[in-house]
Amino acid sequence: MGVYFWIPCVARGGDYLLALTDLPTCPGLFYGSQARDGVLSRMRIPGGILKAQQCGAIADLVDRYSTGCLQITNRANLQIRDLNSAISPEVWHDLQELGIASRHVEVDPIRNIMASPTAGIDRQQLLDTRPLVKAWDDYLQTHPEWSELSPKFSVGFDGGESVSIRDLRNDILLAAEGLSTQSEIVFRLHLNGDTGILIQESQCILVLAALASAYLEYTKNRPRIDGKKPRLRHLLADWGAESYLERVQQNLPFLLQYTSCTFPKNTQDASSEKSLPNHRHLGIHPQRQSGFSYMGIVLPLGRLESKQLRNLANLTQKLASSTLRLTPWQNLLISDIPNSQLFEIKQQIADLGLHSSATRLDSCLVACAGSSGCASAATDTQSHALAMVRDLAQKLTIDLPINIHFSGCQKSCAQHQPIDITLVGIQIERGDETIEGYDIYAGRKDLPFGRQIFQAVSAIEMPDAIERMLRVYQRFREPVESLGEFVDRQVLDQLQELLSTENWN
Repeated sequence: MGVYFWIPCVARGGDYLLALTDLPTCPGLFYGSQARDGVLSRMRIPGGILKAQQCGAIADLVDRYSTGCLQITNRANLQIRDLNSAISPEVWHDLQELGIASRHVEVDPIRNIMASPTAGIDRQQLLDTRPLVKAWDDYLQTHPEWSELSPKFSVGFDGGESVSIRDLRNDILLAAEGLSTQSEIVFRLHLNGDTGILIQESQCILVLAALASAYLEYTKNRPRIDGKKPRLRHLLADWGAESYLERVQQNLPFLLQYTSCTFPKNTQDASSEKSLPNHRHLGIHPQRQSGFSYMGIVLPLGRLESKQLRNLANLTQKLASSTLRLTPWQNLLISDIPNSQLFEIKQQIADLGLHSSATRLDSCLVACAGSSGCASAATDTQSHALAMVRDLAQKLTIDLPINIHFSGCQKSCAQHQPIDITLVGIQIERGDETIEGYDIYAGRKDLPFGRQIFQAVSAIEMPDAIERMLRVYQRFREPVESLGEFVDRQVLDQLQELLSTENWN
């Protein structure tokens, strides 16, 4: 459970207000939350887009109040760990003026608005969702009553980009699609599944507001669940999607448009039926704007030093459009690079100790905070993940991207869907001692993590088990088959026999 230790001074009509209260379960920028490794603060970056001036202010903040390191989260937030003192009122005011701190402290802990990191530049997109992200964030900022919602309340906009967020979890997803009978682009509404409702772009904010309002009504009349505010999924379980949408309709000045598909087919997000790879944004890609490209840059486990952030911001000012885009896969993009500057930018990225390749083991590596930062975690996921890729990089190379997720417990805060390899932390009893270890899953067949390949592997033995898996995959796969696809088509007993220790000694 989080513990508030301060609320920063918030500018209101030139005055500053100090107050103490209970911390929310999810940390925000204004609400520091006590983690195992110190105070954690999380900065909402709607749509993940930052300007160079904002990056400089963030880097200065981290240097002054923390250890000089940030982390991009799987909702494209910026996370600052180990804050060492209360941040001054003047700094908060400056952050608000720069647009990187909420105008109302009450709504700050609500989850970041998610959108494709290639919104507005993607050659495949149907519609630029950036104006909708801004409009919804502006709406939240002017309605502090939404602070009564669960801080996990999440909204995502997918504009049909090739770098899609459709398979990432959001309470509400608006996904663009073209109507076959006309040129109009509309949004399909998902609530843990396809509702069959199509929404015009001009209606999106009104529909979201009506959805939030009905949800707020629900939270006011329901007790907390395990001490936390009820989630939207609890509403759907209690009311059902049809009843919920009937209440939403009462708050709208127009009728919702239904297609032949009616209420959710299943309780899983319909977009997850085909999981999309999380490496499409890495490397260099042409933009929809002629003569320009974007570059996706790898940040292992989302870690970014303040000096790297400052240097990247300076680089974008010099050679691009002064914009950095954070991704839900804990990496970032530089957009609007003139094609004539690509070689120079690639060289300077390498000089910063970074790279843009999707075919390195640290490229698609995701880990939760682990036991060093979270009381729920059974293992030190961050250290184990980095040690594993360092070890394996000396032993083998890969030619196709491989997604590896480390989760310190069954909650799977790293990523929620099965993909290539998922490691779930456990405590293993061996003789008189308890050691850290993992159950190792692979493939996309079985929820929630995939098919279990290894059970109760110690953290020390884990890199060897992953190496065996990668070598078997490289030897027996089809030419462009992902590791997840390879595992899914195997007979499990036969695959485990190939991977057994006896066959490798």
